[in-house]
Amino acid sequence: MLSMDSLISVSSLMWLYLAAFIIHDLEEIIFVESWMNKHYPRIKGRIPSFAGPLLRGMSTVKSSQFAVAVLLEFVLFIPVTYWAVEHGNYVLFVGFNALMLLHVFTHAGQSVWVRSYTPGVVTAVIVTLPYGLYLFYRLTNEGVLTWGQILLYAPTGLLVLPVVLGGHKLGKMVIRD
Repeated sequence: MLSMDSLISVSSLMWLYLAAFIIHDLEEIIFVESWMNKHYPRIKGRIPSFAGPLLRGMSTVKSSQFAVAVLLEFVLFIPVTYWAVEHGNYVLFVGFNALMLLHVFTHAGQSVWVRSYTPGVVTAVIVTLPYGLYLFYRLTNEGVLTWGQILLYAPTGLLVLPVVLGGHKLGKMVIRD
């Protein structure tokens, strides 16, 4: 009997990061604008004060503007994945995947906090969470990395944040209301 692990190589699984990322972010691109237009007035008083400026900035985002940030991230993730798969340089790949996995809990927390669907929560739970857990299981189970290395590399995921923030600013600059 074939096991799930024998059906897909670790290299193929790593390349699937790009698919998991784009599937998740497509849900956000598709729903962010209409969801914000409909729900922002109701939720703006429910969020913690530290998140207020971020939510205000996102309240006027157009889906096309959001897509600019996603494109910049995707362009960054292609060579990072290549370097991990083809050259064994896992530092950024692990960091970006760790951040994506943690991002699941921000989506789930947002939905619980506002007591409704939020853009990205469905694919975070049904695509990103299982992908991230399975990826790290396979990387450690097959001796590619240790849990110590994963924990050491995980903070490098924060390096994508300037790309995300810059992408959102660029999106608002190149795509006007």
